[in-house]
Amino acid sequence: MIVSAAQVVTPARVLAPGWLLLEGARIVEVGEGPPPRSPDVALGDVTVAPGFVDIHVHGGGGASFDAGTPDAAEVVAAAHLAHGTTSMAASLVTDTTDRMAAAVRELAGLVAAGHLAGIHLEGPWLSPRRSGAHQPGALAHPDPAAVEALLAAGDGAVRMVTLAPELPGGLDAVRRLDAAGVVVAIGHTDATYDQARAALDAGARVGTHLFNAMRALHHREPGAAGALLDSTAAVELIADGVHLHPAVLRAAFAAAPGRCILVTDAMAAAGAPDGDYRLGPMDIEVRDGIARLADSTGDGAIAGSTLTMDAAVRFAVRTADLPLVDVVRAASTVPAAAWGLDDVGALAPGRRADLVVLDAGLGVVRVMRSGAWVRR
Repeated sequence: MIVSAAQVVTPARVLAPGWLLLEGARIVEVGEGPPPRSPDVALGDVTVAPGFVDIHVHGGGGASFDAGTPDAAEVVAAAHLAHGTTSMAASLVTDTTDRMAAAVRELAGLVAAGHLAGIHLEGPWLSPRRSGAHQPGALAHPDPAAVEALLAAGDGAVRMVTLAPELPGGLDAVRRLDAAGVVVAIGHTDATYDQARAALDAGARVGTHLFNAMRALHHREPGAAGALLDSTAAVELIADGVHLHPAVLRAAFAAAPGRCILVTDAMAAAGAPDGDYRLGPMDIEVRDGIARLADSTGDGAIAGSTLTMDAAVRFAVRTADLPLVDVVRAASTVPAAAWGLDDVGALAPGRRADLVVLDAGLGVVRVMRSGAWVRR
């Protein structure tokens, strides 16, 4: 099947016009100009991008991965698939080791079946000084037994762990997780520059939602944010206009070219109305699309987002004025590479035929996953 469009976004540049030759679930060829024969699907004046890859998402469509049930996970995946995310993590927030291990065991089957790209543990080894929307009483130091228990529960399904490396046992945990093939992300941390550098030297490769829930960048003490930017690590960014100012988003893309990853950090209210929700064991209030910890003042800590990846792409391009190629790469190619997902994340021969069709306003028109249209 040949699919043609006014624009096709590859990792290097935009082909205008462009086309793709698909065979079954795979991309066989990508080209610029007129296709070699009449296209089977002529999409017209639209942009075709690779399916988005979200490596940090907790929920959506009113459901949450923390429920630890396949039914809830399917609801979350379907909600984000409609917005162009064809590969996604199941992110779990801080809870007791036993409850997190139970959720990991339940979700591992969906990873094995290819419905999820992997499991991301955001906690419980986080700094109490930068806990954000994580339950303070459940935070812990990375005890080796707990690390082994969660790895065993996933049986290879745990793909990324966010931790604060300055905690006692933090660097040993980084080394153990890295040795197990798990991507270690520095986040929810009060680490100094030197402490973060030590974690990077020990094997950490990602920064969880850069600038958020970490020591502020200071000209005399750059902290974890400065260490991450001053490295080869990939850095997550939440482009929703709440977590980061557009100028900060532009600065991050300039400081870490080719290393920026757009994530949603979405909770259950993504793709769902305002209201009261749960994020793990925490009560969350969503008002005007902003999720916060429920408290008496109504001004609690930001608790994830209600973002979808298409909205993140629109914000980065239209509000932060970043180049489309760079933004699409950050929403697909870079996160796929960070997780070692070599069959998705780019419109290139041999990759899975995951496509997002965007209109002139970067709204989602159609979505294809594994060679089959799943939206409109």
